[in-house]
Amino acid sequence: AEMTHLQAGLSPETIEKARLELNENPDILHQDIQQVRDMIITRPDIGFLRTDDAFILRFLRARKFHQTEAFRLLAQYFQYRQLNLDMFKNFKADDPGIKRALTDGFPGVLENRDHCGRKILLLFAANWDQSRNSFIDILRAILLSLEVLIEDQELQINGFILIIDWSNFSFKQASKLTPSILKLAIEGLQDSFPARFGGVHFVNQPWYIHALYTLIKPFLKDKTRKRIFLHGNNLNSLHQLIHPECLPSEFGGTLPPYDMGTWARTLLGPDYSDDNEYTHTSYNTMHIKHASSNLERETSPKPMKRSQSVVEAGTLKHEDQGESENTQPLLALD
Repeated sequence: AEMTHLQAGLSPETIEKARLELNENPDILHQDIQQVRDMIITRPDIGFLRTDDAFILRFLRARKFHQTEAFRLLAQYFQYRQLNLDMFKNFKADDPGIKRALTDGFPGVLENRDHCGRKILLLFAANWDQSRNSFIDILRAILLSLEVLIEDQELQINGFILIIDWSNFSFKQASKLTPSILKLAIEGLQDSFPARFGGVHFVNQPWYIHALYTLIKPFLKDKTRKRIFLHGNNLNSLHQLIHPECLPSEFGGTLPPYDMGTWARTLLGPDYSDDNEYTHTSYNTMHIKHASSNLERETSPKPMKRSQSVVEAGTLKHEDQGESENTQPLLALD
């Protein structure tokens, strides 16, 4: 096949996976790409700023080689950039807003992939300092990170996993997540980006995040909905889908705690300076503090406030049962 150089660097397993899961056929790759390219004239309203083979191929992979779907995604990709020009004005890691978000760990990106070869992105919601990072800058940092990662062909085929930890995320912080900016995020990630998301995992989400999720559900495609898992504080259900060997200790994994600067250093390279204008209380110390105060409450003879005891009884109950109905993923994988 003359066009296989497009698959250069892929392992035989990944090439086979692309054939089985994505209908990728090296013999007709070129024709598939050309057929998508030929549709560009149908949308003169959109500036297609990049149309090379390798670029179009990632859209075909993201849509399992359905050409019209791949073209629709390609058009959306450029249209989203056209409609949100300010977001993409200085779309580089050293843009002050993007750099700040990256430095603060938005997003975190684990070095190793999961057992399916997927890249794991982490968001520790409580670290969002709203006086320091706008939601838009965090979204830009996530989109830029994906843009860099999607250059890797293995990831075009294997995809991504997103884990959002909502521990200690306050109601006040949540109130800044308006439906309009959440819609902007969903449009950017679900409808306009050529990545396969294997799962979006919510961990330790409070009731108000559950409520927000219900609000945005209408903007989600069925396929996306099936891939969103609300684990609550039940890490067992998370570990059934992502092995603990692939996860940092914050998620009950065997890897060390995630260092928030890891991905920023990777992206910014020598430009990365650990400017100490701002340091996080590390996520872990928050956790340990939280755990010990819980322990004190449970062992202390002081009468507890009723709501507190209900919450704690609830937590203990879940841990004993492991799989209590309300901590199971609401949505099973398809």
